[in-house]
Amino acid sequence: MSQEHISRVGGELFSDPGPDGTLARGFLRGTGLTRDDIADRPVIGIANTWSELNPCNGGLRDVAEHVKRGIVAAGGLPLEFPTISLAEPFVRPTSLYLRNLMAMDVEEMIRASPIDGVVLLGGCDKTIPALLMGAFSAGKPALAVAAGPRPLSCWRGEPMTVENFWPIIDERRSGVLDDAGWREFESQVSCGVGTCNVMGTATTMAVITEVLGMSLPGSSLAGAGTEERSGIAERTGRLIVARALAGRSPADIVDASALHDAFRAVCAVGGSTNAVIHLLAFAGRLGIPLDASVLRELSETTPFLVDVRPSGEGFLHEVEADGGIPALMHQLGDLVNLDRLAGDDRPWRESVAPPRRDGGTIGSRAEPKGPVGAIGLVSGTLAPDGAVVKLSAASPDLLSHIGRAVVFDGVEDLRSRIDSPDLGVDASSVLVLRGVGPIGGSGMPEVGHLPIPARLLAEGVTDMVRVSDARMSGTASGTVILHVAPEAAVGGPLALVRDGDPIRFDAASNRIDLLVPDEELARRRAELRIEPVPSRGYERLYRGHVQQADTGCDFDFLRADGVSAPGASRTPGRTEQTA
Repeated sequence: MSQEHISRVGGELFSDPGPDGTLARGFLRGTGLTRDDIADRPVIGIANTWSELNPCNGGLRDVAEHVKRGIVAAGGLPLEFPTISLAEPFVRPTSLYLRNLMAMDVEEMIRASPIDGVVLLGGCDKTIPALLMGAFSAGKPALAVAAGPRPLSCWRGEPMTVENFWPIIDERRSGVLDDAGWREFESQVSCGVGTCNVMGTATTMAVITEVLGMSLPGSSLAGAGTEERSGIAERTGRLIVARALAGRSPADIVDASALHDAFRAVCAVGGSTNAVIHLLAFAGRLGIPLDASVLRELSETTPFLVDVRPSGEGFLHEVEADGGIPALMHQLGDLVNLDRLAGDDRPWRESVAPPRRDGGTIGSRAEPKGPVGAIGLVSGTLAPDGAVVKLSAASPDLLSHIGRAVVFDGVEDLRSRIDSPDLGVDASSVLVLRGVGPIGGSGMPEVGHLPIPARLLAEGVTDMVRVSDARMSGTASGTVILHVAPEAAVGGPLALVRDGDPIRFDAASNRIDLLVPDEELARRRAELRIEPVPSRGYERLYRGHVQQADTGCDFDFLRADGVSAPGASRTPGRTEQTA
């Protein structure tokens, strides 16, 4: 190809009368499209994370077909393309290690392809964050459709969500659940495609996407494979054509108030702590200031309004039936900016409505489901750059606690010793896992939810204070202080902790402190050895450029650093060159 007008990045390539346009149309006509199907239409890409290695996203092939129908009905040309797909249970050491790679893949495909806008299809934990990060940086009009949660399972006559996995693991470890029961449980874990059916990371990120205005109002909680999910997909296809024709880029939709509103929503639903990392990464991509002090103030002024697992007792389908996120936004009221554009490009206030029933899963500010501050942002001598704790899922009697450290260096050390009868631990101990942060992990695996030692489980202990530079599943609960920054692998104070050191956690003052004299810490620091950066491959790129949890674990060279993400300024379907 001549690559005439090489700077063009939109769908006008397919309207070009010259050799480039002729060849591009000719190739597409080889797939069965006619010239009328192709020319002079807004071209909409569909970035699909469907994969047989990602059951959470297993329904996205069908979703893509419904998106295409909507695009065609609105006069657009849909062109689907694949991107990396990350399944939290399948990717080792962790899907966060590859989130930035996937975001780069998405960004470059959007930027380089002759499309005027894009629909992002994701589901499992890191796929939606990576899709949004890539779209934010690429700057073309975009909307997302989440895979939706899978149906409820059933375990021994009771409805079961994925959060039941954690106590059942403890039953297995303690010998309460035998081999036959363990096999029976495996057969009941999942009864369909879709994301985890609680307010875990996947659903939390779908909620964030909706609140940001990057997916349709009322879209995040509809079940996978349902008629409602199909309708959302088709409507998204129609609306992305309108957003593309208007040239409305993500930077026109997502501003500081949008990020603030999204975090308030996370706090109001008792969402996943992983959301903090992704929101900080979003802010970095868009050049919007956001840090722990801002998030702390938002959390401390946002009531816990939605009774939904794992922070509550309700199920996602009940929240959906009660009005979903539009009802939540209504209840938040003047705490959020309802004049912002939602995913249908109308102000949010046109989509909000009161909950459909009184006394349901969605409370009010006058009668919340719990206190303010569902997500705690703490700091102190053990976490100078901050840490995160899901206070809505913590034990009240452990929110002010001093205990002596029991230290584990990495996952293998944890697995080999946690159930040892010789482990020097009691119910007041503070379990510390280190060397599993962004670099040490690599990629912060979801291992911060340390298991309770088997001996203490047998004594009836169900929660302990646990501290780590890792993450934990959004489906988990407990008094777990996560994302400690700086991490141990780069010399953070967590690397200096020794067995028996007193650690103080005080949620009321947002503190986590290592109570060891400075002179002793200086002596220990002099003995530290930091591992060198690997010599090749993605790991070299990752370890050389990944940032810490307090700035979102993105690559330093992908942040906007105060510069707005570039946007596509042309009107789709026209042939003139754009800068």
